[in-house]
Amino acid sequence: MYIYNVTSNIDESIHEDWLKWMREDHIPQMLATGKFSTAKMCKVLVEEEMGGLTYSVQYTTTSKEILEQYYKEDAPRLRQEGLKLFADKMLAFRTELEVVNEY
Repeated sequence: MYIYNVTSNIDESIHEDWLKWMREDHIPQMLATGKFSTAKMCKVLVEEEMGGLTYSVQYTTTSKEILEQYYKEDAPRLRQEGLKLFADKMLAFRTELEVVNEY
């Protein structure tokens, strides 16, 4: 199992709009690609020096190949929408995780 993790720092001025967009639009669109089976949104509790609020969204998929398909077929379109809406008020970085054990 693989986790595609997107960590985003959100400026407080757009926080509520971003959260609504994530819940109602972006996460459902990510799941609608058929490449991810679940999504989990977590608020990061460490305060960042740069301010803002930080969230981690973890999308679960079954293989690295499916994740690569997402990058080729869906990522450009889905990332562009967030940039268009929130531009310089959002900073995101992405991490791929491989689940080694689950207890």
